[in-house]
Amino acid sequence: MIKINKKHFFGTDGIRGEANKFPMTPEIILKLGMSIGSYFANDHRRNTVLIGKDTRLSGYMLESALVSGFTSVGSDVILVGPMPTPAVAMLTQCLQANLGLVISASHNLYKDNGIKIFGPDGYKISDKDEVEIEKRIIKGVKLSYPNKVGRARRLEGEIGKYAENLKLNFKSKGTLSGIKIVIDCANGAAYKIAPAVLRELGAIVISINDNPDGININDQCGSTYPKQMVQKVLEQRADIGFSLDGDADRLVVSDEKGNLVDGDNLIGAIVNYLKSTNKLKKNHVVTTSMSNMGLELYLKKIGVNLLRSKVGDKYVLEEMIKNDANFGAEKSGHIIFLDNSTTGDGLLAAIKLLLIMLHENKKPSEIFHPFKLFPQILKNIDSSTLNSIDSEIVQKTIKDHNKRLGSSGRIIVRQSGTEPLIRIMAEGNDPKSIKYAIDSIEKSFSKS
Repeated sequence: MIKINKKHFFGTDGIRGEANKFPMTPEIILKLGMSIGSYFANDHRRNTVLIGKDTRLSGYMLESALVSGFTSVGSDVILVGPMPTPAVAMLTQCLQANLGLVISASHNLYKDNGIKIFGPDGYKISDKDEVEIEKRIIKGVKLSYPNKVGRARRLEGEIGKYAENLKLNFKSKGTLSGIKIVIDCANGAAYKIAPAVLRELGAIVISINDNPDGININDQCGSTYPKQMVQKVLEQRADIGFSLDGDADRLVVSDEKGNLVDGDNLIGAIVNYLKSTNKLKKNHVVTTSMSNMGLELYLKKIGVNLLRSKVGDKYVLEEMIKNDANFGAEKSGHIIFLDNSTTGDGLLAAIKLLLIMLHENKKPSEIFHPFKLFPQILKNIDSSTLNSIDSEIVQKTIKDHNKRLGSSGRIIVRQSGTEPLIRIMAEGNDPKSIKYAIDSIEKSFSKS
């Protein structure tokens, strides 16, 4: 029997899994639509739900299941087709919809899919909401009378509103004329809009992986495989390179020399710019527990307080709101400019970085590597291991190595919220010590 006092379907970023396997089956997603529609039902007016998706083949199947679920409990549905996640968040507000959903597994390969859920304010729904929705999936909900069933319609061209909003954020005395940019669209949701917006801002744009076929999304391309983008930057002698993920809420950057910019270095450079131009609210910035200790020391040096949240961009956002901060990010590439967007936005982040380049009148290699990182190793292992994270032998091994590292390092071991993986991270002054810690902890998962 499933206990309903904690989450079983939702992870750190909605529901995600392999298509046609639990929980990403048409049956469960139908029930999900029914449960969300029932939970957020409004007694005073019919709910309207906006649904977008990325370019995965299974998106068609899951879209149909969601439509059936929502309309069966009396919600109207607007389908906007392939669209970046931040665009759906923005349009949910603009169109005064009650909810916005994105069918996407973000940076995962095509075989996976997922559902991200936004409230009417464009923010992702809370953990509390997710638990209540799960209760309804398990227990079932009451369906509408035949005369109260919802309607569904497709709406074309709404992506233009998002494009115009992005261009409004480009506020500079300079222009992008003559600046050469490589953009890797990951064969995902931003395959049209990303190169179009950058060209409209005046840049010379070399677009790659912009021909989705339903199966090639994130396939050796995009934010999780930026090698193609780096090669193209060097080949084309571009000024900067950007890699998006499948739903364009994440960004990875290469400088003009073909060096990837570590996510924490990028955060540091952005914060330095925001502070120097008096645009950083309360001198706070929010990152997650995974951010490098070097970032914390750098921010302290420039007079900025680093606040850490749980892993997941929605937890970063929650901490930002709690502390009245206007900038936060994950080192993995989710970057939130709260004055301009309610969620991570890869394309908005790219535009902001271009503004920083124009403001500083320097090359990316001179701006986006502002401090030295502590040695850090991240190891992913299959979560179907013999021992769980909470097992005595694993916890003892983690405790022992944390004690050895002391104040000069740290270890974090966690279950991924988006993939069936356990993530082990160790960092410190001594590379040999952290490698030994990683190897020992990995072995502890398989010891009897």
